Amino acid sequence: MRADSLALFPRPRRLDPGGTASGPPDTVDLVVRQEQTAGLPPEGYELQIDADGVILRYRDANGQRYGRSTLDQIRQQAEGQTQLPALRIADWPDFPVRGFLLDISRDRVPTRATLERLVGLLALARINQLQLYTEHTFAYRAHAVVWRDASPLTAEDVRWLDQLCLDQGIELVPNQNCFGHMNRWLQHDVYRHRGEVLDGYELLPGVRLPASVLAPTPANARFAHELFDELLPNFTSRQVNVGCDEPFELGAGASQAAVNQRGKAAVFFEHVGRIVDPLVDRGYQVQVCADMLRRSPELLRQLPAETVALAWTYEAPDGNGNGVRPALPAAITAHVVRAGIDLADHTDFASNVAPLADAGQPFWVLPGTSSWNSLVGRIDNAVANLVDAAEVGLDRGASGYLITDWGDNGHLQPPSVSFGPLLYGGAVSWSLAANRDLDRELPGLLDRLVFLDPSGTVGRVLDDLGRVWNSTGQQAFNCSPLQAALAPHQLHLVLGPPDTGKVHDVVDRIDEAVATLDRATPACSDGAVVCDELRTAARLSCHGAQRLLGQGERRDLEEAMEDHRRCWQARSRPGGLPDSLAHLQRTLDAYV
Repeated sequence: MRADSLALFPRPRRLDPGGTASGPPDTVDLVVRQEQTAGLPPEGYELQIDADGVILRYRDANGQRYGRSTLDQIRQQAEGQTQLPALRIADWPDFPVRGFLLDISRDRVPTRATLERLVGLLALARINQLQLYTEHTFAYRAHAVVWRDASPLTAEDVRWLDQLCLDQGIELVPNQNCFGHMNRWLQHDVYRHRGEVLDGYELLPGVRLPASVLAPTPANARFAHELFDELLPNFTSRQVNVGCDEPFELGAGASQAAVNQRGKAAVFFEHVGRIVDPLVDRGYQVQVCADMLRRSPELLRQLPAETVALAWTYEAPDGNGNGVRPALPAAITAHVVRAGIDLADHTDFASNVAPLADAGQPFWVLPGTSSWNSLVGRIDNAVANLVDAAEVGLDRGASGYLITDWGDNGHLQPPSVSFGPLLYGGAVSWSLAANRDLDRELPGLLDRLVFLDPSGTVGRVLDDLGRVWNSTGQQAFNCSPLQAALAPHQLHLVLGPPDTGKVHDVVDRIDEAVATLDRATPACSDGAVVCDELRTAARLSCHGAQRLLGQGERRDLEEAMEDHRRCWQARSRPGGLPDSLAHLQRTLDAYV
């Protein structure tokens, strides 16, 4: 076997073929020499294979772990050969922090088995940080009214997961939103008085949402710290993500006078300081979402140096993955801006992070899997977004890269839809130069390393399904037109009428992908679950397409909802299932 024929994941930044090969793969462990050295970058390693055997040099425990993983891949691919290929590999990461954030607050709370599967994928992708985005799904002792129907994670769950992550060189970081996105708390009478507004707010004309922002008061800051006092001791990490993103109704109620007098940014920064400063005093590095921070870089100096700004955007820089950006009518744009949503912030990472980088603020880039609001994924958008984050992050000095996987609008997409973007994001955050074009090999990579499918089917079906979203003739932002049609009551940004001929083609492509899935032979432990949930997500997508054609049938949706229920129960805890199904029930109820 030649060194240049190896298919390693992630691809190392440097692989040089050597001279004389080493001994047989099944005996090479007898001559492996391992040396720890400070001469390599953090998490870096060098692997040398020649006639004298194998030498693994590494900087730290993760460097050793990644070097051993690479050697294991080489040995596996050389199975049946008389020798290992002679080579020298030098490898280390582009970003010191390479993380994955999973939303567990939009209905879907994973089982322990699902979390264990996730940690295995993170280790494969060399992700070294995991966060579980939490609003109401941790079982705080004094707040059962908030989580009692959500099947939350308990302190014992977190301690179990923390140790599982540590065993794989992954840091489990606590994540608790405590300013915006608190609607699951404010809907209960006992917390209602804490809200900025009491009875909800109008995001856009005709779109009224429940109250979601805590008033920026010292009492609410103390409330947040009571939560952290109970949450943080379950983690070994000395980092914490406090969220604070999208405080839409700030200034519309309790803080109106202060905002009118001093401005929304000043009031926001003051309250974030009340949350951040005590955590820093306790020795924590604090992560804060940057959507408000980036708008007032002159106020960043109010935050401690231990604060990291999280700069997020989730769209491909060229728009829709096909070079077309949604062009909003001016009237809609004006309303969106008044609601505190500046779409210009989220066209690409270059414009998004510029105010932070120019101000010298430590920051991370947060791209996404593009799975949410999509049913079957938007893989082309995800790839472009993940590369954009890596390019700009490296160019502007980001110290971290955090892949986000959200569950907006009922978390209707199954976990397996995110497996491809997770692996690809891990690879480009490890070494962008070496892995940029890995998306071409992603279906085969998934089948070889994740699904263990010798037929090469599951990865290809995932890729095919993940490309139908932008084929209806419509323009969409942060969603698929198929989910928007399936659940028209949800808030989605889709412009223009569907092209009937193109939608018929989408139906044919989905049907063909599902038929192809019958040939799959995945040997992974969750292989049957993966195939079942992909069929279900495809069926829901097809129902959305049929609705675009005016042909959706009640019976088909009823059966798809039962499929969704079954797949959910195989991966996720039961608590959020009724809320997720309610999104589909509203569509079902509209059928005569």
